[in-house]
Amino acid sequence: MNNIIVAFPNEKIAQKIKKILTQSGYSVKNVCTTGAAALASMGNLESGILVCGNQFVDMRYTTIFEYMPPSFQMLLVASPQAVDDRFVVGDDKQRLVCLYLPIKVHELLETIEMMDYSINRRKKKRKKLKERTPEEKKQIEEAKAILMNRNNMTEEEAHRYIQKRSMDNGISFLETAQMILSLLG
Repeated sequence: MNNIIVAFPNEKIAQKIKKILTQSGYSVKNVCTTGAAALASMGNLESGILVCGNQFVDMRYTTIFEYMPPSFQMLLVASPQAVDDRFVVGDDKQRLVCLYLPIKVHELLETIEMMDYSINRRKKKRKKLKERTPEEKKQIEEAKAILMNRNNMTEEEAHRYIQKRSMDNGISFLETAQMILSLLG
């Protein structure tokens, strides 16, 4: 589960939403009543979801969104009239989700669940894209060389073979290469 920050200018509303979320098993890290406090709370966390209203005494949701860390998503709870559809464009649209007032508890929880899943999926993608060490690159090249020599494959065919086996078995490309080395090397 990701970090959740609840920010509404009205403390009672913020506490009600926090109570709903915590009773449903979510971890609410902080409750804020200003935009500045919400931004400060997000700055102390790696990633998460900001559940907030549209207008605070110090700023609007648009300003918070502009300064929000890229690893955060915003769940804006507001009336349809308060939401500026032209504000968010491109990839940022995935980081802003709106729930229109009045909200239902199950809608709130389903939306939080969807956003939580999206953040976790993005984290996994980032982990997969990490740079390989020279040792890992060497193991992959050795596995390809074995396949090329034993099966008369080109380098591209050997690469595709390892890639297909890793997808079929649900394991990483590197793990598949290591298995080839242990079995055939």
